[in-house]
Order: sequence, then C-alpha cells, then structure tokens
Amino acid sequence: MIEGRDSNRCGDAETERAPSLRLGRRSLIGGMAALSVAPAAAWARDTATIVNPVVRQRADAQVFRHTDSWYYLTGSVPEYDRLVLRRSKTLAGLATAPERVLWRHAARGPMSGFLWAPELHLVDGKWVMYFAAGPSGGGEDVFRIRTYAVACDGPDPMTGSWSVLGQLQTPWDSFNLDSTSFVHKGRRYLAWAQREPGIETNSNLYLAPLASPLTLAAKPVRLSVPTLDWEIRGFKVNEAPAVLIRNGKLFMTYSASATDARYCLGMLTARADADLMDAASWTKSPVPVFQTSAAHKIYGPGHNSFTVDERGRDVLVYHARDYAEIQGDPLFDPNRHTRMQYFRYRADGTPDFGEPVANGPLPRR
Repeated sequence: MIEGRDSNRCGDAETERAPSLRLGRRSLIGGMAALSVAPAAAWARDTATIVNPVVRQRADAQVFRHTDSWYYLTGSVPEYDRLVLRRSKTLAGLATAPERVLWRHAARGPMSGFLWAPELHLVDGKWVMYFAAGPSGGGEDVFRIRTYAVACDGPDPMTGSWSVLGQLQTPWDSFNLDSTSFVHKGRRYLAWAQREPGIETNSNLYLAPLASPLTLAAKPVRLSVPTLDWEIRGFKVNEAPAVLIRNGKLFMTYSASATDARYCLGMLTARADADLMDAASWTKSPVPVFQTSAAHKIYGPGHNSFTVDERGRDVLVYHARDYAEIQGDPLFDPNRHTRMQYFRYRADGTPDFGEPVANGPLPRR
C-alpha cells in the first residue's frame, strides 16, 4: 500500500545555460541531440534497471517501502512452509538480496500446513507479518485456511526475533486469507478475502477498521462479491486486495478467477472523502484492469501490491507465469514469479496499468 503525494511524474533533466551562446547549424543539431538523450541519461543515473522477473518462484508478491528507504519483499514460497523476507535500498537490488526465514510452519495444529500470502506492515511502530495458514495431514482439512500474524520483537525485521501474535478474529469461522492494512485519514484499516456463510462463492472482499493488528474495531463491510464473468472463471474468487491512494481517490485492486492464465486484476474505486465503510461508496470496474498478455507471454497476472521507485514513481508489483499450460493444480506449479512495472494515470485520475510487459529489462513509461 502507498498513500500520500502523487509520485507518477517523470523527472526532467537539468540543463546548464552558457554565459554566451552562438549557434550555427551544426552546433544547433548537436545541442538538440544532447538534449534528447539527457532524460534517458538521468533515468540511468538515478535508478538501476529492473529486470523481470525480479524474483523467481515468489508468488503473492508484496513490496513494502519503509520510511528509512529500505525496500522489503516477501511472498509465498513453492513449498508453502515458511515466511521469508529480503530487503534492498533499490527495487532492482531485491533480485539478489539475501533472504531470511522469519518463521516456519508449526509441527502440528492449525498452522502446521500451507502458509500463504505473507504481508509485512508496520503497525503502531511494531513490525507485523500477516499470513494465511492451514493444518497439515492431507485431505480437505489442509484448506481450512485462516489468517494469523507473527510479530518482531525489535526495530529491525531482518535481525529481530519473530513469534506468533495470534489469529485474526472475524464474524465467521470460515476460509479467509490475503489480509492487507492501510491508514487513511489517521485510521488504520484491514482488507481481506473470506468465504461468507450463505454466499456461494470461494471468497469475497471485506473491510474494517482495526482496534489492534488482529482485532476489528467495527463490523466489517462486504465490498465485493464475484459475479462478473471474468471473476468466476474456474472459481468464484475475489481475493488479494491492495490499496493505492492517489488523486483524491482510493483504488483497491484485487485478484479474480482461478490461479492459472485466467487470473486477473479487478479494481474498486472510492473517493478519498467518502465513507469507506459504506459499500455504496465503492464502484467496481466492469472489466479487468490487468490480465494475461499472450503477446508478451505473461500469464495469470495477479496478487499485486504497490510501491514507488527510488524517485517516487509508482510501481505495480505482481506475480505471473511465463507459460499458460500447467500440469495438475495451478497452486502447486512453482513458477509464479515476482514482477514489476511502471504505470500511468488517465485524465480522470484512475490508474492505467497497461498490459504485462515481457521478460527482460523493464521499459520506463
């Protein structure tokens, strides 16, 4: 999640004017050529080139930029057995940054099976990592997924000791995952995905203010139920919310449909001055805002987060595969890689994510 100032402007190259200038045809052409490459040179100076995929086999990718300018990256590992974290002073550096294991699944009990979709947040000065977990043992019981959190005992999440903080308490004891937290107008909120009894879907989206990292301060509001054709391909899914606050609005992206090439991003929009706890304040995009690009060979983009680069330009972080055909359950195909790309804004202030860019050095928009 990122909030606050607009950061989608590209930097301008600074030029120095000589005391006297006498231009002939040759010097004019040379000067124009120099000016034309100055912006590109500025880009090269201030940011290292990001190369996609940034981190292989890290699904459910989240990047958190702390106020000390460190970038922290976490995500699901193919084995679903541990919570990991890496950090770098640059986005490009996350590709090779050392990774620390913060916590491994328990030997028995409700957190002994799959660990899914970790998210790092700094809540009231304390490092907290939300994640989803289920019990081991096989069968349907392994999908008895609930949301938990671990917390760090010190100011440095890479060196501190992490321990279980507890389980998220929601109105229903049912499948829930993909918690994200954000602050708006001084109030901290939690958004997450859950199966609500009586609604025949795999998961819907919910929002509530927080009293503590794992305690809701009010009854949650149901923001979205998968009903559109692109939200119900394979499974009826709305999950993995991520919040972007820009241009006087809140944008909540989310993932929809099965986790193969049909996976895609939808988006809810609310005015920044609206009552966020009123479902009517949120408008759903009628079409996906980010989806498979066969032309660029990027399939099933989803479970995103937002960050900014070293100069404050907005970056979309997401996972996707570079092939469409999958053998067996897509959840156990390991090659959902962490990817990044820049995006723009339309005239009405809404983000335009474009289409997933191909593997390789990241184009700058």
